[in-house]
Amino acid sequence: MRIRITAYIIRVAASMLAVVGLTWAVSAHAAGYPAKPVTFVVPFGAGSATDLLARALSASLTQQTGQAVVVENRPGASGMIAAQHVARAAPDGYTVLITTNTTQAANPHLFKKLPYDPVADFTPLTGLGRGGQILVVKADSPYRTADDLIRAAKQAPGKLSFGSGNSSSRMAGEMFKQLTGTDIVWVGYNSNPNALNDLLGGHIDMMVIDTVTGLSQIEAGKLRPLGASTQERLIQLPNLPTLDEAGIKGYDMGYWFAAYVPAGTAAPIVAEMRQLLIKAVASDGAQAFFRNSATQAWTTTSAELNQFQAAETQKWGSVIKAAGIEPE
Repeated sequence: MRIRITAYIIRVAASMLAVVGLTWAVSAHAAGYPAKPVTFVVPFGAGSATDLLARALSASLTQQTGQAVVVENRPGASGMIAAQHVARAAPDGYTVLITTNTTQAANPHLFKKLPYDPVADFTPLTGLGRGGQILVVKADSPYRTADDLIRAAKQAPGKLSFGSGNSSSRMAGEMFKQLTGTDIVWVGYNSNPNALNDLLGGHIDMMVIDTVTGLSQIEAGKLRPLGASTQERLIQLPNLPTLDEAGIKGYDMGYWFAAYVPAGTAAPIVAEMRQLLIKAVASDGAQAFFRNSATQAWTTTSAELNQFQAAETQKWGSVIKAAGIEPE
């Protein structure tokens, strides 16, 4: 019996030493990281919202670590150029994708073939920020509520129109049609500001526009907001009901920013970069970006971002399929 107890104690001690050794190895692996400049790859051009956020975060990381952080813009092909670049980068924690729902949730349904896998090719780090959109009409429009607009659309199918200049805005309009059972004609533009100009000129009847673009026009009295696209009311317009509150149950279509590294990046490096980014999101520079862009700071665990991305991908897929949009 004594021999058995002694053997058991030895096994337990060995297991404890193994755990300690693993913990030491993990800590040692992350020690000194980052030891050289880090690159933030952005799928959109300089001056875009994603670019501005990446630059605010990079300033904080440099302050935290003493290492330079290079923001590298690789725009084009709906973000696919940048995403592919990061997917093929060395999984060493020195190349980080600062991106949006476009590359990680929408593209799989908008294109027949992607040069990257939004799930298999990346390890999620954390969410960074979430923003809402606003259903707007011209200030002198006869539609004073979302219900007014819905009734008019049902009375004259195919007569009303909505414009959009990006995928988030278009899908928000398509979701409005689907959840209200209305037939509203989509008019495409190469940017939301161009669609906004036509709305103000009376050439289209409505659009669902990002808050930062629409807010100034609302404050100037040129646009009338009818509802927020998110499940929670917008901080910038606390008295504006959400579209869900306005009777379009289940309506939820915003945009988000998140950070990823190539798949295969070591867990200690993932954990360290995630913590650096979370601190960066809380920095003065990032908080100024969130205020100026009408975006809310939003951080997650890697697992939470993975689950959120899966749900968003499914939602985008459902809306795109119901809208009859054929992948390019």
